[in-house]
Amino acid sequence: MAHKEMRTMMQGAFVLTIASFVAKVLSAVYRVPFQNLVGDEGFYVYQQVYPIYGIAMTLALSGLPQFISKVVAEQSDISKQKKVLQQLFPFVLIIAGLCWAFFFFGSHEIAYMMGDEKLTPLIQVVSFTFLLVPILSFYRGNFQGHLLMIPSAISQVMEQIVRVGVILVAAYSFTQFGWSVYQTGTVAMGGALLGGLIAAGILWYYDRKIRVGSSAYLTRWALTDETKPLVGRLLLEGGIVSLYSAFLILFQLVDSFFVKNALVISGMSDFAAKVDKGIYDRGQPLVQLGLVVSLALSSSFLPALTKYFIGSEQGRFLQAAKIFLRLTTTSAAAASIGLVLLLPYINFALFKDYQGNGVLGIYVCSIAFMAVIHAYQSIFQSRNQFSVSMVAAVSGIFMKLISTSPLTQAFGTLGASVSTIAGLITTLLLLVVFSKKEINSFVVENHFLRKLTSSLAIMGIVLLCYQGIISIFLGTVEHRGQALIISIVGVVIGGAAFILTIIKLNLFTVREWLTLPFGAKILRMKR
Repeated sequence: MAHKEMRTMMQGAFVLTIASFVAKVLSAVYRVPFQNLVGDEGFYVYQQVYPIYGIAMTLALSGLPQFISKVVAEQSDISKQKKVLQQLFPFVLIIAGLCWAFFFFGSHEIAYMMGDEKLTPLIQVVSFTFLLVPILSFYRGNFQGHLLMIPSAISQVMEQIVRVGVILVAAYSFTQFGWSVYQTGTVAMGGALLGGLIAAGILWYYDRKIRVGSSAYLTRWALTDETKPLVGRLLLEGGIVSLYSAFLILFQLVDSFFVKNALVISGMSDFAAKVDKGIYDRGQPLVQLGLVVSLALSSSFLPALTKYFIGSEQGRFLQAAKIFLRLTTTSAAAASIGLVLLLPYINFALFKDYQGNGVLGIYVCSIAFMAVIHAYQSIFQSRNQFSVSMVAAVSGIFMKLISTSPLTQAFGTLGASVSTIAGLITTLLLLVVFSKKEINSFVVENHFLRKLTSSLAIMGIVLLCYQGIISIFLGTVEHRGQALIISIVGVVIGGAAFILTIIKLNLFTVREWLTLPFGAKILRMKR
């Protein structure tokens, strides 16, 4: 039973991983023609407001759905599942309305604090995405609570396709009709609203087709004596889940308020500061791509971890938690090291120059820290332990707040990257310190840390040799197509070297391999 459930979770993780990968690839791909057409200043304009959309997106895609899936998984029958959804929905609707009002009516003041009042219409447009959060989050949470990931996956991909299409139309219009970078950014942000509407339609269709529970909560709300403690859980548990789901987005929002202003204070012209911030923002899609696997694992592991905890199955809970941490740490560490080593070629292939390689190299290291933070937070959440998570998150954000401006004034955008890493390390250290020793022991069991370090080192050496060969035979790469091919081949070579090494070193146990998609095939290859 436990093994079957674990395989179901991992298959769900695989489905979400593929969907997230496609969505993040689209998110990275549209930035290429968009940045190429509107330039670094236009990219800066879009990325300044993007964190606001990012907050709404993470609430609708992972933050609230994770909490809702947990609440649904706790209920013993369908009628109770319907009841909790009817109790929670109106309060999420109120919160979403307040968020919309804050950003819409406060758009001018927010733009002023960002150092660019022309951003006002962009903020107003993106504020409407908050009104879609209740519908999207409840549909997805209800599906994921039943370990059904396909509706969430399809809606996520279609949402991104529509959004990216609108963004590319806006970028094309910039070149053809002479739009300003602010007009272009406003229309591009409209793609988020249209994409959200399409996603809501898809989820509505699946709800009618599969009939997992009922969508009566959209129109019929139930207020009982149990509503008050449930709303308290929504604010506490749902708030913490949403906080961590949007954690890196919040760091980017801090950057929107401080980085450009700090660059101007340090002596840069207003235009140069915008361009430099635009170059710095190139790291965001790379980090999002690197976090795909770990975030999908969080969405799929959480319901089962909750069931094990509620059922007092401590042995299974501990085993699942350790597997979760090992898989997350491995995938995120490999993604970070691989991206750092291939970054010059990826940067040139995507954004047509080598500017910001050092800054972006530090920034993409946040993949590893953020992924492990998500894993620990999910474990705390499944055990209904929230105070540590809250303290750790607030401490990390506070570190980012107090360090971004002075470090950016002193070292430019390199300092902004360092402030991000400092904030993430602060949060991770607090989560590790307050975790149970039995859970933290995953790093030493079966010599996991030593084997992982060795595997990463071998992958790094292989990629450095690959870079050396490229330099000897091609010199400086000056064609973007060449750089793209080199990047793709490098990913394949580095990934193959890493996978072969972890197989050879027995990084994962047989049980862990069997929980992975294609894990049985890999074991047969090993034998």
